[in-house]
Amino acid sequence: MVIEDFAKAVLAEDIGRGDLFERVFTERKRAAGKIVARSEGVMAGIPYADAIAQLLNIEILWEVEDGERLEPNRRIARLYGEAVALLKGERSILNTILHASSIATMARAFVEASGGEVKVLDTRKTRPLLREFEKYGARVGGVVNHRMGLDDCLMLKDTHLAVLDDEFEEFMERARRLIPFTAKIEVECGSVEMAERAMEAGADIIMCDNMELPEIRKVVEIRNGRFPSVLIEASGNVTLETIRAYGEIGVDAVSSGSITHQARWLDISMKIDG
Repeated sequence: MVIEDFAKAVLAEDIGRGDLFERVFTERKRAAGKIVARSEGVMAGIPYADAIAQLLNIEILWEVEDGERLEPNRRIARLYGEAVALLKGERSILNTILHASSIATMARAFVEASGGEVKVLDTRKTRPLLREFEKYGARVGGVVNHRMGLDDCLMLKDTHLAVLDDEFEEFMERARRLIPFTAKIEVECGSVEMAERAMEAGADIIMCDNMELPEIRKVVEIRNGRFPSVLIEASGNVTLETIRAYGEIGVDAVSSGSITHQARWLDISMKIDG
């Protein structure tokens, strides 16, 4: 969903058939407001908030940039426009930057916890119709986006492998003929044996899913010795406390769905100048 369409949908959801305050308060009074961060975090969402503001003829003067750290009680923006417009857009603008900033904050925490030893990836565990927006928030926080959908990487998860059964190698051979030349094949593996089998079958990326560190270390050794071009991703129960250990054993990337679905909303508010 492009940013302009996103902004229109967000406003339509909140305004519905019309703002009842606007029906009663008919003065075309100008007003000013401010957005203030009440908690620490990482700023994100400016392009989306600007798109909402533009639809309401609100001018936002930002005092921070996406990716910048927020401190408690810091003013992050000034707003100018008709009073009704500011009131009408308040919740849509706040919800947008709250959502994006909260994901960016969690993403930054994972990146910093990794110690720079490994790429940190997000996942497809996003809210329906918000994938592009949530992955934008993760990216602002420093995370590298994993695939956006089923069309940009062929990933075989355990559910796919259960369907393929003994036809795995034959499927991999057909896949190389049928998918785009630039598309990669990633295989989710729950054991060292399956990881080796997938590498032998021509996988570009091996996902070590919920495997213990000693097992993943063995997969890395096999890769280093026989399949140096293969990338290794670790996933499953990766936390801020454990992520550094994965990088230390030589995996290329670590993915975590909690970057999006466990992000806690920051405290950001809007005030209208009296």
